[in-house]
Amino acid sequence: ARMQQLEEKIAHLTRALEDLSDVVARHENEIATLTRRVAMLMQREGEREASETGGVAMADEKPPHY
Repeated sequence: ARMQQLEEKIAHLTRALEDLSDVVARHENEIATLTRRVAMLMQREGEREASETGGVAMADEKPPHY
């Protein structure tokens, strides 16, 4: 009986580990996608700012109070 309980517990833990591994893999893919999208949006915004001001985007410049 004790051996069967341990085998059942190992089976449950193995399943939980597999489920968590799947979640981590999905999150990794989502983070990569979101990172690419943020980079693309930042590039677009920089281009938009440059076209509006006719010069370099101000995003990397320190504000006047520094």
